[in-house]
Amino acid sequence: MNFKEFITSKLFLKNFLFSLGLTLALVILVLLALRFYTRHGQAFPVPNVYGLSEDEYSAVLDKADLKFTVVDSTYNENVKPGGVIDQIPDAGHKVKKNRMVYLTLNARGPEEVILPRVTDISHRQAIVQLESVGLVAGNVTYEPSEFQNLVLKAKYKGEEIFEGEKLTKGSVIDLVLGSGEGSGTTFLPDVRGMSLFEARSALSGASLTLGTIFYDETVITSDDSLVAVIYRQHPNPVFSFQTLIGSQVDIWLTTDAGKAGNKEAEEELDF
Repeated sequence: MNFKEFITSKLFLKNFLFSLGLTLALVILVLLALRFYTRHGQAFPVPNVYGLSEDEYSAVLDKADLKFTVVDSTYNENVKPGGVIDQIPDAGHKVKKNRMVYLTLNARGPEEVILPRVTDISHRQAIVQLESVGLVAGNVTYEPSEFQNLVLKAKYKGEEIFEGEKLTKGSVIDLVLGSGEGSGTTFLPDVRGMSLFEARSALSGASLTLGTIFYDETVITSDDSLVAVIYRQHPNPVFSFQTLIGSQVDIWLTTDAGKAGNKEAEEELDF
């Protein structure tokens, strides 16, 4: 029997069809097994567990056939202690069953930090020290001292505080600096046209204290105050280019660009 006769024989065709059918059956069986094992095509939205307590979020996630683990905690006064304040994946994101959901919980109370040493060092060093532990440098005032810009005191809500005291993270710490006795006077910077942040920096650099802050009728919201600029200051640098170290400078702010740019009108007010 030659090759052509062999491949056209009934025996060959029977065995070939049997092998082909067996191969197709095995392929289908493997695909079905993989589909069952990986749950191919079966994805479900992650439930929203924001704000839920441990008993509540564990019940919700168990019902959704999802695993969970707590990866971090932080403080949010708007969420009850122990409640969920963040979840990964986000609520509504589709995942397969038995996948892990990573939770961040609300701490039982505000995180506390220890006040580092901020006195008897420079103003710049004190700011670095405060920021390193999560505290915020606030207003600067001056008191007579031969050491200019040396931090003499630290205050929290108007009360003097000392190294080692416990404070809530994010607290604002005001600093009292030395005025530098002997120099007597300092150059009065012109802060008109500056933002509040820029003026605070300029006055601090001149060993002056930010006094009363006035907003005109154009400043309504907190967002307005962030973009407002100074259109008037007292003392006015046009009439007084020097002032005593540690003196206060009052400022007026507006969001009206025309008003902020009209220095001549402002000078007439102070005349």
